[in-house]
Amino acid sequence: MTPAARVQTSIELLDAIIEAAKSKGAPADRILADWFRNNRFAGSKDRRAIRELVYSAIRACGPVPESGRAAMLRLAEVDLAIAPLFDGSNYGPKPIGDGEAAAAGGVGPKWLSEKLSSSGIEGAEAEALLDRAPLDLRVNTLKADRATLSLPADAEPTAAPHGLRLETGTQVEQWAEWREGKVEVQDTGSQLACLAVDAKPGETVIDLCAGGGGKTLALAAAMDNLGRLIASDTDRGRLSRLAPRAERAGATIIETRLLDPKREFEALADLEGQADVVMVDAPCSGTGTWRRNPEARWRIDEAELARLTALQSDLLDLGGRLVKPGGRIVYVTCSLLDEEGAGQFDAFLNRLNAFSAKDISLPVGSKRGNGTRLTPYHDGTDGFFIACASSSC
Repeated sequence: MTPAARVQTSIELLDAIIEAAKSKGAPADRILADWFRNNRFAGSKDRRAIRELVYSAIRACGPVPESGRAAMLRLAEVDLAIAPLFDGSNYGPKPIGDGEAAAAGGVGPKWLSEKLSSSGIEGAEAEALLDRAPLDLRVNTLKADRATLSLPADAEPTAAPHGLRLETGTQVEQWAEWREGKVEVQDTGSQLACLAVDAKPGETVIDLCAGGGGKTLALAAAMDNLGRLIASDTDRGRLSRLAPRAERAGATIIETRLLDPKREFEALADLEGQADVVMVDAPCSGTGTWRRNPEARWRIDEAELARLTALQSDLLDLGGRLVKPGGRIVYVTCSLLDEEGAGQFDAFLNRLNAFSAKDISLPVGSKRGNGTRLTPYHDGTDGFFIACASSSC
């Protein structure tokens, strides 16, 4: 493909991504994967170049662009090599018209940028949300040790006790160490959230919103496969991916439970007042993960944010019912909005007088309300809010 043809293809893919964002359709990475699979004429260099163009254009835009062409014109404003490729050649984009408008830049839609600003995320802090994320690994202590593990590529230790950082794009899944379960791909911030849980061998631990089980596996390793670890979620597809991952990791204490939305407690009723610790890794707006999913800024709206904050509140209350006297609840969200983080946790403490805030000690992060905030700019991790409360009765 010519460089101009790559630009035109990227514009068409951006059109599909923008429409999917508006309709809550497939994510950008799936749209790209489907296109690459169905268009074998595009070689590996073409695929890399197109992926780079698409994601660079997404990052360059703030609000949802009107079209893929407007998004690419925005990228042309910050990358001077792009504009000359609007040359009208075969398979290339038509020339830029006089006064043709580019999409607006910025961190995100105006309403969302304002919410971030009111939560203390602005300037360089906000801009860092759109940087490229590194590739982090967690060394699985059930099978290996960070100090002695040898890998096919150079890796630097991160702030997490078992974390390693590699060059973005490293094909870890092709390594024997990954196939043997010695390492898992996991952002350092996610690893630190598990560290805050402080799960110990012999405890009863509930991962209330386990998803695909990345944090569940870290908890199993922290528990040294001793105790009881329940992974629950309402998403059957995501939860089903945990079993093969657990087998590869050698995590043998995990029990999965599928929950019915709005009736979650029914599947966990036998655990009421039994858990030493419940981790509530609640669904959220994902503002802390934009480095990995920059088009997520275009998928969230005020109605969806309201739905998520209500769900977070319900899940915290459910977690409170499962904790035994003297136990603890750890609230984790990969959002940097206070209404999903510090404000949400404070509201929980005000509702449930039996719980009081408990300090957590992490190697990085800054205090936010009754918890700790991690940000890409200050801590080099995904954005997280992490807080702990202990039960007095």
